[in-house]
Amino acid sequence: MKLRQSRAARFAAALLIAPVALTPMLATPAHAIIVFDPSNYAQNVLTAARSLQQITNQITSLQNEAQMLINQARNLASLPFSSLQQLQQSVQRTQQLLQQAQNIAYDVQQIDQAFQTKYANVSLSASDQQLVADARSRWQNTVGGLQDAMRVQAGVVGNIDTNRAQMSALVGQSQGATGALQATQAGNQLLALQAQQLADLTAVVAANGRAQALQSAEQAAAAEQGREQRRRFLTPGAGYQPGNAQMFYGNH
Repeated sequence: MKLRQSRAARFAAALLIAPVALTPMLATPAHAIIVFDPSNYAQNVLTAARSLQQITNQITSLQNEAQMLINQARNLASLPFSSLQQLQQSVQRTQQLLQQAQNIAYDVQQIDQAFQTKYANVSLSASDQQLVADARSRWQNTVGGLQDAMRVQAGVVGNIDTNRAQMSALVGQSQGATGALQATQAGNQLLALQAQQLADLTAVVAANGRAQALQSAEQAAAAEQGREQRRRFLTPGAGYQPGNAQMFYGNH
């Protein structure tokens, strides 16, 4: 009898506990159960990391391309400075001084004509007055050539200060160039400045050479004229005629 009562009590207790144990399972739907998969999580993290690295690489590539475009723009940027006008003005001043050459210009035909008429062999039929006039004309050419040379020298010296200022500005532009094109253009203008200085030097050499040539030509023509005048002086009947000198004495 007691055994039956004990079994009945355990069965009743089991019936009371069973609903409590089944309550969570009946309250949560099957699709809402969260299951953590470590391997899947690791794979997802790795995929996200790779995607982030790709994005980072793309950003870096875009930055490099942008910097390359910026550098190209700098290399193609033109130099915002030009000394061409000043250099041209210096060359024009020197040319004007050369074009103002007195008596005999820097022209081959004029030089040939002048030497044919003024510096060639002295004409035997020319009068004494013509010989003197030709000698004076040659002297004036020589003096004019010397003056022309000094004027060209003065003009070139006057260009020195302008050239110094231009050289300083161009060197500053070259050192501050933002790209290859600006540096190249500054270098080209420095070469142009050097060419202008060489042109000035050529002008000085030409003017000095012209003055020396005129002086040498005058000396050669003067020597030839001197021989002709000596010949005329020594020619009987054309030069000095000796005669008897008479002495007059007073009464003692």
